[in-house]
Amino acid sequence: MTYHKRVSLLVFIDSIIVLSAIFFSRFLLEADIHVLTVPLVISSLTLLISHHFFSFIYKLYNKAWEYASVGELIIIFKAITFSILVTGVMQQIIEMEVHFRLLAVTWMIHMLLIGGSRFLWRMLRDTYISKPITKNRTIIIGAGSAGTMVARQLLKSADTDLCPVAFIDDNAAKHKLDILGIPVVGNVKSIEQKVRELQAENIIIAIPSLSKKGLRNIFNECLKTSAKTQIIPMLEDLISGKVSVNQIREVRVEDLLGRKPVELDLKSISDNVTGKSVLVTGAGGSIGSEICRQIIPFQPEKLILLGHGENSIYSIEMELKGDADANGIKIVTEIADLQDEKKMFEIMDFHKPNIVYHAAAHKHVPLMERNPEEAVKNNVIGTRNAASAARWANVDTFVMVSTDKAVNPTSVMGATKKLAEMLVQHFDTISKTKFVAVRFGNVLGSRGSVIPLFKKQIEKGGPVTITHPDMVRYFMTIPEASRLVLQAGALAEGGEIFVLDMGEPVKIMDLAKNLIKMSGHTLDDIDIEVTGMRPGEKLFEELLKDDEVHDKQVYPKIYVGKTATLYIEEIHDIISSFSEMQKDELRIRLLDLANHRVKTEELLSISS
Repeated sequence: MTYHKRVSLLVFIDSIIVLSAIFFSRFLLEADIHVLTVPLVISSLTLLISHHFFSFIYKLYNKAWEYASVGELIIIFKAITFSILVTGVMQQIIEMEVHFRLLAVTWMIHMLLIGGSRFLWRMLRDTYISKPITKNRTIIIGAGSAGTMVARQLLKSADTDLCPVAFIDDNAAKHKLDILGIPVVGNVKSIEQKVRELQAENIIIAIPSLSKKGLRNIFNECLKTSAKTQIIPMLEDLISGKVSVNQIREVRVEDLLGRKPVELDLKSISDNVTGKSVLVTGAGGSIGSEICRQIIPFQPEKLILLGHGENSIYSIEMELKGDADANGIKIVTEIADLQDEKKMFEIMDFHKPNIVYHAAAHKHVPLMERNPEEAVKNNVIGTRNAASAARWANVDTFVMVSTDKAVNPTSVMGATKKLAEMLVQHFDTISKTKFVAVRFGNVLGSRGSVIPLFKKQIEKGGPVTITHPDMVRYFMTIPEASRLVLQAGALAEGGEIFVLDMGEPVKIMDLAKNLIKMSGHTLDDIDIEVTGMRPGEKLFEELLKDDEVHDKQVYPKIYVGKTATLYIEEIHDIISSFSEMQKDELRIRLLDLANHRVKTEELLSISS
């Protein structure tokens, strides 16, 4: 129906209601059907004209009554009350008398019929016209403002296949209350029982301010049911304007892992990056590419994307180009191998970056166990070349991305990253450039992360393979890891190893079970198979060794490690001779040196 047809229909209906109200009021008062008099006709016309006048003033005919609420009721009250007052004034002018009883009864009938007609349409629409034949019965967890907003959206929308049937809330004061006609039936502990009793097929978690721990507790209760569990966006996404509260999505594993995100000092990062020339090694990788994404909003003058793989560098260049061009940021790509020392010096000399974020590395533990010489080439020699070139080009700050596997390493990968940390700390002692390292745990969604592997195994019907039932790991998201790297660059004074407080570690067994259930399967559908620990793996990871720990945080949730013993001569000895060693010999040498197992006679011969 067009707007003009709709307004014409409403004006016609309201005219009948207004005239019926005043004549019926007179009939009630006089108890006589012969009520048609000149004064009554004048009052009727006055009331009719006044009603339409105030209806247009308050835009009563522009309201979408399927979404009517208290606000629309107040508008009806104002329009009718002012119409009655104008009619009373007209009666005083023409008859020199105001019929208070007639006007009072007319006001009540007028309100009842006008308001009733609007809300009757909403009831008919919601109940019979717009309601689908079948909707999935849905329980909303959280009876606060967000939960109420979600419920209202589901009730109004004809596009959704969800029908809210109950709220769950831990606030006992809300229990047994009705919100929008939906009962609050219990607390989080009763989720399993209420889903069964109400035959609910869906659960929506509608508490945007929920902590990670709180969400895990609720989700664990939801996993006891067969209902599909979804969630509204978290508070930080709502505040930033990225999403709205009615954008319901599946619960993701990153929602359940980690801890409250660290609040960053945006000003210090901006001072460190804005208007500067920034170079990122490994810019096509999962961490390097996210560092680039996080840098762009701070508007550097130039961003140099350095990587060995042309496809990945081209991909991140195309992704960033639009925002970069819009902000006047120059994007430059360099295809180069870190092992090519001459090329690294040429690149640093040509671009003269203010900041280098060194994210390039070999990170896959089992692969590096089988190819220790490649780990040395990329992680140790590559870092030395990049750091040496940065020192020669007078770079202000060099930030190396490290790993928790560098602490008491049991793998070649961890050992080479530990040696790379030593090199970076050594360069800080002989250079004006500030050299620092940033150490964190496993990154969700990165290449080599266990989660994509689990998801692929689940898609194939299983089994999901884990190496040990007691294995635990720290986890964080790629954006948070990348923001930590930027914050470390802003905090750098030189020589530090920055470490993020990563909260509680997660059992890989629990992670596998959660992923299976989140995928809509049961543990009976998908088997979990224990394959045994791979070479170089540890049951648990550490972030700082005992001799590295500083008790004081340098920033909320960020610690800095002390400088440990640096075996630079021994590292150079490995670099000069690793190509002549057998794989097993090289592996032992790397692990011994990274774990400070250096023989006294070797130290004496080196010092002499």
